Amino acid sequence: MTQNHRNSLRGLAIVLIVTASAGLAPLNAKADQRFQKWIADFYQTAAQNGISKATYRKAFSGVSDPDPTVLEKATYQPEFTTKIWDYVDSRVNPYTVQIGRQMAAKHASTLNAIQRQFGVDKTILLAIWSMESNYGAVLDKDDRLHYVPRALATLAYADERRAKFAKKQLIAALKILQNGDISPDGMTGSWAGAMGHTQFIPTSYLLYAVDADGNGHRDIWNSVPDALATSANLLMKNGWDAGKTWGYEVVVPPNARKQVGKTHSLAQWASLGLTRPNGKGFREGGSNAVLKMPAGADGPGFLMTSNFFTIKNYNASDSYAIAVGLLADEIAGYGGMKQRWPRPGGTLDVKEKFELQTRLKTLGYYDGEVDGNFGSGSKAAIAAVQARIGMQQDGEPSLPLLNALRK
Repeated sequence: MTQNHRNSLRGLAIVLIVTASAGLAPLNAKADQRFQKWIADFYQTAAQNGISKATYRKAFSGVSDPDPTVLEKATYQPEFTTKIWDYVDSRVNPYTVQIGRQMAAKHASTLNAIQRQFGVDKTILLAIWSMESNYGAVLDKDDRLHYVPRALATLAYADERRAKFAKKQLIAALKILQNGDISPDGMTGSWAGAMGHTQFIPTSYLLYAVDADGNGHRDIWNSVPDALATSANLLMKNGWDAGKTWGYEVVVPPNARKQVGKTHSLAQWASLGLTRPNGKGFREGGSNAVLKMPAGADGPGFLMTSNFFTIKNYNASDSYAIAVGLLADEIAGYGGMKQRWPRPGGTLDVKEKFELQTRLKTLGYYDGEVDGNFGSGSKAAIAAVQARIGMQQDGEPSLPLLNALRK
């Protein structure tokens, strides 16, 4: 027997002993031994935070390897990398507005009660629900979901940048299981542990979760009232100003563009020449707002009130908070953006994207959802049409292609 073989067997024995001491099931032969050792070792930290051996054993029953897709997804966060117009198009469009209005009608009594209790506009809650889980549709897609303790253990074990965050969230997730709010089978979420209809990370769940349906436990996975009330509670406790808007789209004159990032009252902004493109004035002229131009000097401006920054407690991205505000306004019937984003020449706006998908569907090339998102199905359909009409087959949506189909 070689020395390396002896060391390997000794290491395996140590892992088996530590695993057994934590009350976990023994390793199977194909398990990732180092990951199993990490789980066994982490029990001491969990125990120091009040997690029982029974809870820990139940949480990690059957978990033998890291989640291979978690680390892949951790490298991709579109709200920080995608152009603002593409990000907003994919989240604020005729499809998300239509479903939002349907959900507003379906859950009217729940939404009205939550708005009265917490003071948060119900259309903001609908927009967050859309952004976080496509009004719950994502929760029915097993390929998009992860078992939360395994996902967080994977990050803590293998992602040095997120290890501290993941350990803290894992302890919180174990506390949720120990409280009995959800069973291990039901504790699914995103790659980073965000859970339920409105995607709460475990620590935020412990701080803000609400039993709105009155059944005796908090359940953001299966109860729409609980999920929406939990979001409202987060926003209220982080300073939501009831009855106030999140912000305004504005036309920024050239001489005022140097004011980007500055704070003035809405009345002062108006005196500097900023106007709303719909011709209406600003409500609450004494309220302060910050000027942002997320697409640069050639794009539209936005005056952001304090509620915009409260939304960012949900997600720190400006793009995210802008999309929430714009979608909420459209669901409420206030109308969409009036100014165009400074898109590259030949690219489509959101209405044109829907038109192109509709035309592809009518011609029989595409059989998916008309949702403005161009995934593999849409791109294959585009490539087939491009081949038929003699265009370069790159599979990309474009204004020349749409114009060709219009003819």
